[in-house]
Amino acid sequence: MEETWRWFGPDDAVRLDHIRQAGARGIVTSLHQVPYGEVWTVEEIERRKAALARDPALGLQWRVVESLPVHEKIRRGDADCAPLFASYRQSMRNLAACGVTNICYNFMPVLDWTRTELRHPLPGGGTALRFNAHEYVGFDVFILGRPGAEEGVSPGLLARARAWAEGASEQQKETLLASIMAGLPGAFERYDVAGLRRILAAYGGMTAQDLKNNLRRFLAEVIPTAEELGISMGMHPDDPPRPLFGLPRIVSTEQDIADLLAMADSPANGLTLCTGSLGAHPANDLPRIAARFADRIHFAHLRNVAKEPDGSFMEADHLGGDTDMVAVVEALLTEQKRRLDAGRPDWRIPFRPDHGHELADDIGKPTFPGYPLIGRLRGLAELRGVMTAVARIKGLPI
Repeated sequence: MEETWRWFGPDDAVRLDHIRQAGARGIVTSLHQVPYGEVWTVEEIERRKAALARDPALGLQWRVVESLPVHEKIRRGDADCAPLFASYRQSMRNLAACGVTNICYNFMPVLDWTRTELRHPLPGGGTALRFNAHEYVGFDVFILGRPGAEEGVSPGLLARARAWAEGASEQQKETLLASIMAGLPGAFERYDVAGLRRILAAYGGMTAQDLKNNLRRFLAEVIPTAEELGISMGMHPDDPPRPLFGLPRIVSTEQDIADLLAMADSPANGLTLCTGSLGAHPANDLPRIAARFADRIHFAHLRNVAKEPDGSFMEADHLGGDTDMVAVVEALLTEQKRRLDAGRPDWRIPFRPDHGHELADDIGKPTFPGYPLIGRLRGLAELRGVMTAVARIKGLPI
């Protein structure tokens, strides 16, 4: 499998030479400076490529776009999205003209990945990302005050949420809001409580089926262009894989993935397999999902989470947590062999070590939450070891 690394561009505290020291050659990046809905020009794309090529000895190449953002109006299903669809297709054309043909994107309304703690303490002084169910419910019910937020919440969890909200200081509440917003590293908007209420109201009453209809419309607009250009579109699953703040989530389960791929039955319409996002759902069997949809997996995020009965979860070690990572890796390597045997030149599946713990000298550095150097380097080394062992035992190409 092709080792890649997410790099947030020139503002990333993780340097390109450090990425090369970690062993990765492929770069996963995005033009975060371009507002959502605007065209990614050839000039901007080439500027990012030039930054990666500044030191040719590093041998770094832009392998995956993560992400080419989908405008909120498209997700909402606004009537006149024709200019936004046209801009998206033009960005695809410009990327393909520059040799970048693997695009990861998501269809999560308003918020990207969401956590309530960005630096949960670990033994020895490291930190991890964490989602505390009682803090999320406390924010939704008692701070945001969303109508209907109490529905489906168990009495015990609601009591814990109330106690947290009543005991939290204003600083703790502000920190929680900042943590919730942190999953939008390239966003041009950060919402305060009033702003979040307003944008949630714009989705008023949207059902999962409504959002699926909007996704189907988006795919109908972009997948033919992807086919024409040889682009692979890989949908990233919901994170966490559950409705959030009353907003539906539609790529959370095995059945959701089957529905997504059936909406446009084309090799161009595929999946970014995120074992952490999908692994936070108690019903998901990740090795089975990897094997079932292997031929449509264009990119993989390999990380692990440890789930708790109330819906809380924490980023675990890459080989810890609840997902059998060895079995997932075997499924991906088996798919690679199928692609190689079929004569595909692009038979290797790009993957990256996702969300790492903040460890050692990275503690306190201004890295993006979940994206320190050392924690991801540790994860990459562990995953590399698993892949090497599985490939040797099973006789699979790596």
